[in-house]
Amino acid sequence: MKTRLKICDWSVRIPAINWVQTACLGALALVMSGCSMTPPKTFTFQADVPENFTVTGTGNYIPAPGETCTGRSGKPFRVGRLHFKPDQPKTAHQVEFQVPLTDNEHGCSSVLHSLKLTIEGRWGPGREHTSQESANFSISDETSQQASTPQVFEGQCQWLFRTMGPYRYIVKIPMCRALNANGDMEKRMIGGRLQRDQLADSTVQLVLSVAKEEEPYFGRSWLKVPEGWKLCIKTKETIRCQSPPTFTDFKMPDGRDCTVYPKCNP
Repeated sequence: MKTRLKICDWSVRIPAINWVQTACLGALALVMSGCSMTPPKTFTFQADVPENFTVTGTGNYIPAPGETCTGRSGKPFRVGRLHFKPDQPKTAHQVEFQVPLTDNEHGCSSVLHSLKLTIEGRWGPGREHTSQESANFSISDETSQQASTPQVFEGQCQWLFRTMGPYRYIVKIPMCRALNANGDMEKRMIGGRLQRDQLADSTVQLVLSVAKEEEPYFGRSWLKVPEGWKLCIKTKETIRCQSPPTFTDFKMPDGRDCTVYPKCNP
């Protein structure tokens, strides 16, 4: 039976042999593969998330200066990707994963160019009741002028609700934006620039919260009332609430027929 080994995969299990044989085989493998015994430098990305939210990441890597990276097609490639998904939340409301600053796939050296986060929130009882938003971080090669300090980014997600389909089922979309120093949501997306020379062995943290109030995705289709929001009847001519308004019912994600969101009925 043939044994297949992945070069540079340190998790490969070798059958039990004495330590001399192990050392020789290990040294020979390193020479033949060109792998370094020094593991790549990494940083920790940590996210404090609200209930029913999680964060995963995608690292975009480009060839290091002077390197040519070849893809499976045999042609040079410009961007390679590594995906980061926490195996298990550190706590009920915190996830983290390690992000390498370099990568050696395709027989070349590549460096981290940017990190994209996928923020996923669940808004209903089913597995299909999830929606996503994103955040982006770029990696700067400029020399830092200040001493390394904890890098903490704050953001907030607000649920936007709307109806979809002939039965007017409620669906929700998260709108996630950066927070300013006063704790107010800004128009810009969550993210920023990270200094490469400060990242090794550091922790980058995202503190994410959820706005208390939900808002309609199409504000002109809903009318604010003391009990909540009521859905106006739409016509081919307009999607605005008329004066005087006429209303229709809708369905919650769990199938209930309702007339006011989010209380369902007055």
